[in-house]
Amino acid sequence: MFETIIGLEVHAQLNTKTKIFCSCSTHFGDAPNSNVCTVCLGLPGALPVLNKEVVKKSIQFGTAINATINKTSIFNRKNYFYPDLPKGYQISQFEVPIVENGEIILDFEDGKQRRIGVTRAHLEEDAGKNIHQGDVSYVDLNRAGTPLLEIVSEPDLRSSEEAVMYLKKLHAILRYLDISDANMQEGSFRCDANVSIRPKGDSKLYTRVEIKNLNSFKFIQKAIDYEVSRQIDAWEDGVYESEVVQETRLFDTNSGVTRSMRGKEDSAEYRYFPDPDLLPLVIPDEMLKEGSKIPELPDEKKFRFVNEYKIKEYDAAVITAQVELARYFEEMIESGADPKLSVSWLTVELLGRLSNHETVDTCKVSPAKLAALVKRIMDNTISGKAAKEVLDVLVDKGGEVDELIDKLGLKQVSDDGAILSIIDQILASNGDKVAEYKGGKEKLFGFFVGQVMKASKGKANPAKVNSLLKSKLDG
Repeated sequence: MFETIIGLEVHAQLNTKTKIFCSCSTHFGDAPNSNVCTVCLGLPGALPVLNKEVVKKSIQFGTAINATINKTSIFNRKNYFYPDLPKGYQISQFEVPIVENGEIILDFEDGKQRRIGVTRAHLEEDAGKNIHQGDVSYVDLNRAGTPLLEIVSEPDLRSSEEAVMYLKKLHAILRYLDISDANMQEGSFRCDANVSIRPKGDSKLYTRVEIKNLNSFKFIQKAIDYEVSRQIDAWEDGVYESEVVQETRLFDTNSGVTRSMRGKEDSAEYRYFPDPDLLPLVIPDEMLKEGSKIPELPDEKKFRFVNEYKIKEYDAAVITAQVELARYFEEMIESGADPKLSVSWLTVELLGRLSNHETVDTCKVSPAKLAALVKRIMDNTISGKAAKEVLDVLVDKGGEVDELIDKLGLKQVSDDGAILSIIDQILASNGDKVAEYKGGKEKLFGFFVGQVMKASKGKANPAKVNSLLKSKLDG
């Protein structure tokens, strides 16, 4: 039996308007090499100037993960040569990062929790992007100099499932703080996974392999699972030392396997030294105090939802996992919708109808509209079944709830006189079954309910139908 050891390095792009050491735009999708300057290009004589917003956002993150925020930290030059790194070095933090010794708490379905240590979070600049087309390669330096917060976990994770749980929690924290859009498709949230194995009960750390630039939770889990399987097979086949070497591997999403990319460098090979163009970063007390003011985070919000709205802990966890869902839910409550009904109509009905590229923020159904629909169920204007028809139209074409209810003819009949008239007709035309019911065949009650609902074309209020029918048959 083997134990899996996983440590994760996440590069989160901070959502500043300009780059970390210059005033070039960080806007995604602009024409190649249009957001560059002498600093981005590493031209002689160009001097970097630190973006103050980057520091504030880092302080917020450190506060959120209960970390130590170093009042003094140092920028270093990390030397390596690659086409997308025009200076021939990357400005990063090595000996003294801005944030260290934090934690992220994982919540398991059985109610247990586990602490995952965050070794450090340091600031650095991103490199550019290489684009390969056939035999020709292009370099786009728009991304060069984009501010990154590299978040390094302790090797505390023990499975691919735990790794994904950690990443989703980290992703949510960044989004709640609004310091990164954490868009995985655009490269704003990228993960490198360090994976090794050891026999159960062994305390030694064996050779770790780094899987580079994973950008979806699904692929992260698949890549780790494959790599663990590969290392176990090598150990059992007696070829571990020759097959599992310290290296960087890439995950082939088509074949589902990891492939060797290059040997893994040691820190000494990067020849780190303090950047002579940047003074040590010294955080004033005022900035530290300002940056430490953070909004309500997922765990706090989940606890509040359970206690304030009396919803299930599982439902609260689902809603608070994404800041957009939590915000949408609260706006529904503010509009007067019942919390428990809101949970199912948001997480089951609405989300179940959205296409892959839609979110609650981009769909045609605003929180106020979904709340209006829930309120029409609450006041018995329409049935749950009819509400689903209304929601179908809202998601597809938009519109106003009350107008659609009238247009589709879905308003529920709650008038006692109208329902009693239908009941009388049903009972009169089914005298034999009435006699059977009165003779003790109580299962026929469902038959009568069905007949009344059918006669009313589904518009009769089911609760009223049951109540009035019961009094008629048992009276």
